[in-house]
Amino acid sequence: MNKITLRLALASLFLTSVTQAQVSEKELLKKTEETIAKIQEQKPNGWEKKGVFTFLANQASFNNWLAGGQSSIAGNMGLKYDFNYKSDTWTWDNKLNANYGLTKISGQELQKTDDRLEFNSLLGKKASGEWYYSFFFNFRTQFDSGFDPANNSIKTSHFLSPVFIQFGPGMMWKKNENFKINVAPATSKVIMVNKQFTELGTSFGVAQGETSRYEFGAAVNAYYKFKIMENVTAENIFNSYTNYLEDPYNIDIDYTLNIVMKVNKYLTTNFAFQTIYDDNAFSGFQTRQVIGVGVNYGF
Repeated sequence: MNKITLRLALASLFLTSVTQAQVSEKELLKKTEETIAKIQEQKPNGWEKKGVFTFLANQASFNNWLAGGQSSIAGNMGLKYDFNYKSDTWTWDNKLNANYGLTKISGQELQKTDDRLEFNSLLGKKASGEWYYSFFFNFRTQFDSGFDPANNSIKTSHFLSPVFIQFGPGMMWKKNENFKINVAPATSKVIMVNKQFTELGTSFGVAQGETSRYEFGAAVNAYYKFKIMENVTAENIFNSYTNYLEDPYNIDIDYTLNIVMKVNKYLTTNFAFQTIYDDNAFSGFQTRQVIGVGVNYGF
């Protein structure tokens, strides 16, 4: 009886030791992963530069299809380039975005689906904790001509017309490179257009006969990128602006959601959604949605 009891005690002790070893191993692995994540998040001081070129394509073809449908082909090119600086007391994030897209529907003329050239710069000086004194600069324009949706023969814009520029001091809350909010309560905004577009009336808020418009107001910009699951990320870009000098309760909004599903180093499935509200350009929400298979090249 004593031998049986001894054997049971030894077996219980062995199982307890194995279980504790497994738990300790899991805890060690978890702590190691957390440490690696922190090291990746806390990047070394100095400059960091990276870029990616993406080509997104989608196509639909119909031949004797009784249910109906129109053949179409579309392509979008995008370039993102970041060059950021970090020290113990300073942070300077610079981002260049360039996008251009075309679509061809059977029986219709070639149409532009995306056209954007934008540069963002955000400088921060450490204040306390995750807060920084900040100054931001934003430049936005387009590459190609735009036309009136109601009359495709009337040109409403072209390269560098319009140009939108915003800049001003503020305060930035920055958790890390993927989560930051900047509030700038004293923002200057300049809109510039070619005089040909204001000969008969206003254009993008610029008065008839003028080539520029100045506004003074407040801007709130936010950036949040996170991982939904393995190889799937979501990027949220939010910009808002209100003009103190005219209709301060009429807030301009520009929100973009980019979801990237990584297949391998070069292939991804991309989904992009953007909505803009700016009554100087259009009295209502503008929306854009693109989905397709992307070919990526990082540098």
